[in-house]
Amino acid sequence: MALTNALIVGASLAGIRAAETLRRDGFDGPIAMVGDELHRPYDRPPLSKQVLAGEWAVERTALLEDDAVDGLELDWHLGRRATRLDLSRREVELDDGALLGFDGAIVATGARPRTIPTGGLTGIHTLRTMDDAMAIRAGFEAGPRVVVVGAGFIGAEVAATARMLGLDVTLVEAAPAPMERGLGRELGMVCADLHRDHGVDLRLGVGVEGFEGTGRVEAVRLSDDSTVPADLVVVGIGVVPNTDWLEGSGLTIDNGVLCDETCLAATGVVAAGDVARWPNRRFGEVMRVEHWDNAVEQGVAAARRLLVGEGAGTPFEPVPWFWSDQYDRKIQLAGRPNDADEVTVVTGAIDERRFAALYRRGDRLAAVFGMNRPRHVMQYRQLIADGASWDAALESASS
Repeated sequence: MALTNALIVGASLAGIRAAETLRRDGFDGPIAMVGDELHRPYDRPPLSKQVLAGEWAVERTALLEDDAVDGLELDWHLGRRATRLDLSRREVELDDGALLGFDGAIVATGARPRTIPTGGLTGIHTLRTMDDAMAIRAGFEAGPRVVVVGAGFIGAEVAATARMLGLDVTLVEAAPAPMERGLGRELGMVCADLHRDHGVDLRLGVGVEGFEGTGRVEAVRLSDDSTVPADLVVVGIGVVPNTDWLEGSGLTIDNGVLCDETCLAATGVVAAGDVARWPNRRFGEVMRVEHWDNAVEQGVAAARRLLVGEGAGTPFEPVPWFWSDQYDRKIQLAGRPNDADEVTVVTGAIDERRFAALYRRGDRLAAVFGMNRPRHVMQYRQLIADGASWDAALESASS
């Protein structure tokens, strides 16, 4: 059955790229766009960097100019949250009781930050939305002692931004090294040293037991019985896919919306971005990827799968890739470094914080990590996409 009425739930990067793709590929029927924020889709990576630092105005984060957005002719439902999807009736219910029908739906509801009980204290933040970033930015103006909980990429970027503003920063991470699960211990410690180089008080291998204060946070209590003074806390301990509204819908929910290899979750329903989980045949792994580039590519792929209808879709099998700007370093990772058998630096030097390292799994090149080596990361990302062997990757490095 041809698509005649499209509904995109999630006014996100994946959602707006899906809308653009539908229009670009010739769909001229109605498209409704639902978003729980009042903002039109905006770019999230600058929130923990340029926006938080006060270098960018809010308007600069817009993903499209107003004229381009208007040209998509979307039926906007902003400030509204989807609460239920009924596959049999082909409709989505919103929190104001409105019912939106569809014959093709794109689920792009993203994810929300994990939280820690605050005990009712103010001054404790998470960072996911524009409003979150502006609240933290306002708090930074008072020159607070900042504690960041979680040394993943969001936490690390917030810590770096705060230090570059001259603030006193403590970064707390429960694992023995930042991003150890993805990068491994050695390269995780390189990231740790980068923060130490810039004056961050880094506490590794210790968790957060709770917060202290009267009305407002005054200290963070750690699992080693120490306390860290804090006037402002940012919690960055990962995210949870926004799938609560889909319970009972008939879609398979398992750490995200489970799709087939073409992003199809059910007849006439696809998913894209942080909320989608699918089998990536390139890596032989069912994955959910929380990064900007994946949201762009999967938004496009999901929209095209919807247009195919009952036909066979094209498998979505990207090489995951992301970047992080911290201080004067550009950190990039491409591929899947988890469970690597070997990690080898192929160019540059770790002690200079300027290098590229390759990850081997079996006899294949699995991933590349770079610090201020963007050209090399892109070179090896292509080799991963080409299915290069480990020997071929090393030969490329020596040539």
